[in-house]
Amino acid sequence: MSVLEVKDLHVAIEDKEILKGVNLVMKTGEIHAIMGPNGTGKSTLSAAIMGNPNYEVTKGEVLFDGKNILDLEVDERARLGLFLAMQYPSEIPGISNAEFMRAAINARREEDEKISVMQFLKKLDKKMDLLNMPEEMAERYLNEGFSGGEKKRNEILQLLMIEPTFAILDEIDSGLDIDALKVVAKGINEMRGEGFGALIITHYQRLLNYIVPDVVHIMMDGRVVLTGDAELAKRLEAEGYAGISAELGIDYKEEV
Repeated sequence: MSVLEVKDLHVAIEDKEILKGVNLVMKTGEIHAIMGPNGTGKSTLSAAIMGNPNYEVTKGEVLFDGKNILDLEVDERARLGLFLAMQYPSEIPGISNAEFMRAAINARREEDEKISVMQFLKKLDKKMDLLNMPEEMAERYLNEGFSGGEKKRNEILQLLMIEPTFAILDEIDSGLDIDALKVVAKGINEMRGEGFGALIITHYQRLLNYIVPDVVHIMMDGRVVLTGDAELAKRLEAEGYAGISAELGIDYKEEV
């Protein structure tokens, strides 16, 4: 079992404090969901865990199996077993999907354990079939000209191929119709197991109807203010952030 722990994490962007002491613990075998209003710091948390240099950690730790990873570069964190599915994946002309994924897989392996071309293609065919993705997607340049839905499916394909220890999925459901949402959820559920943990950032309960989380966190004003099981997300759907914040005595102004 591996453990990813965020301890009293404070993060600033251009001297503006966004995260104000985030604490959470996630273990492999668990799916966690984070919900919260816009601007509360959910995406900032994912960027800080992964090591985006635009986000300054001013206090706290991010521990991977007890080791503080904040001094590691992004690629070192990825090789350690972290994966980030971004809200807006970048387009990378000149590198095909297949080339990128094979390189990412081999970056985490010793020289004598690199995945062969045949092993890679066999696995790729299987995972693309699971996600109902056409074969030609593998040879297209990474995210170039992809629709929003294709980008999200492609992020899940990368997840299935790379098989990280922990995945952070930042609004993976954003902009998806119900059919695409079901396919994305199918891919994430395929990864569920003792050797994998995920942190799903979402605004909506609908995704959690298909990926039932073990733990739900609610973030407000740069902190985790409430943690519970899957029923907490349903309660939030019914009461809204205004109802939750009133109960907790938090000053919350709903965005118009």
